[in-house]
Amino acid sequence: MNDMLKRNKQNAIAFYKMSYEGNPKKAVDLFVGNEYIQHNPLVGDGIQPFIDYFDRMTKEYPNKSIEFVRAIAEGELVALHTHQIWPDNVEYVTMDFFRFDNNGKIVEHWDTMQEIPEKSAHKNTMY
Repeated sequence: MNDMLKRNKQNAIAFYKMSYEGNPKKAVDLFVGNEYIQHNPLVGDGIQPFIDYFDRMTKEYPNKSIEFVRAIAEGELVALHTHQIWPDNVEYVTMDFFRFDNNGKIVEHWDTMQEIPEKSAHKNTMY
């Protein structure tokens, strides 16, 4: 695999994990470029709204967990597929997409999140 794609995958995972686990400011300092374009409608656009959102999530939901199921990189994009468990054992599957600039820094983010239903029409997992 191309070294740039491997690095971007590792950096996307490190950025997400660090933010999710309570240190979004450090994650931004290490992994985000001069801009951060946000497409999640629940999070404000830009760097500071991102930090504020994850700081709030850490305070409100300190016992959440995340597992990175797969990471896919192509060109300037990295896709992360995660399994998350939130308080009261509410489980979610997410797909996050990060765009990297030429310096290997994250500059744009899209995501989608789906709660895992209690019943399924099959026995396959969503992750």
